[in-house]
Amino acid sequence: MDNMTDITVQKELLIDSEQLEYRLDDDATLIVFVGSEAAFNAGHIPNSIHVSPSELTCGIPPAVGKLPSIDKLTALFRRVGLTENSQLIAYDDEGGGWAGRLIWTLDVIGHTHYQYLDGGLHRWQAEKRPLEDSTVFLEQAHSDYQITIRNELLVTAESIINDLSAKQIHIWDARSAQEYHGEKVLADRAGCIPGAANIDWLELIDHSRAMQLKPLPLIKQMMDEAGLDGSKKIITHCQTHHRSGLSYLVGKLLGMPIAAYDGSWSEWGNRIDTPIENKTSTTP
Repeated sequence: MDNMTDITVQKELLIDSEQLEYRLDDDATLIVFVGSEAAFNAGHIPNSIHVSPSELTCGIPPAVGKLPSIDKLTALFRRVGLTENSQLIAYDDEGGGWAGRLIWTLDVIGHTHYQYLDGGLHRWQAEKRPLEDSTVFLEQAHSDYQITIRNELLVTAESIINDLSAKQIHIWDARSAQEYHGEKVLADRAGCIPGAANIDWLELIDHSRAMQLKPLPLIKQMMDEAGLDGSKKIITHCQTHHRSGLSYLVGKLLGMPIAAYDGSWSEWGNRIDTPIENKTSTTP
């Protein structure tokens, strides 16, 4: 299977665990784990810095997953010591959702020096590579990083409605099939954005290979079959732009024109003016 000839794969966005182990003591490498404090304290990659998922979201209902304020982002990235020259390695313990959300955030603030550790903590542990626990004290170098939001990368409900009307975009719904079909309701209204294609983010992860991504040609075939062939800009979303962090990352890896709707279904499904589609009717 090789349907990759028409795209440019951005393999440099991936790093494997062997490559990272050689860079653990590199001062320019900033290793960031996104996940729970308990998971971080139980054992993390040496020299990692912990970021809580809540630091990457605004937390304001109903669209709790929207981009945080500039002040909140500034506090986060100064705390972790981000500089313009930092080579950030993002990883998590779930297959890439939160790491992808961090990478999307870096794109939004204009920091492009990053990679994703394929398989994250699961692969690192499976290969029995060194771990630190919470008893190890890491002296963090705070920075004076200046945050600038690239507003052209932010997708709104209004822009989606306009672009759907003009048939200028494809929608990638990374939620479960039950949510997509309206059988599982997590907002005031259930269903999907009209015309959206559904590939559950979990379908991108190879659970038999320590949570690494499935082979990119296979993912590309899945996307092509769903109509997400890159002929139009792809807007990805889930419930809170957590799961769609991975679909966004995959789109970038495949060189696709991709963006993410951080309002996601928690905004779309709780508004009364957004069009919704399901298998039996279309609700205005």
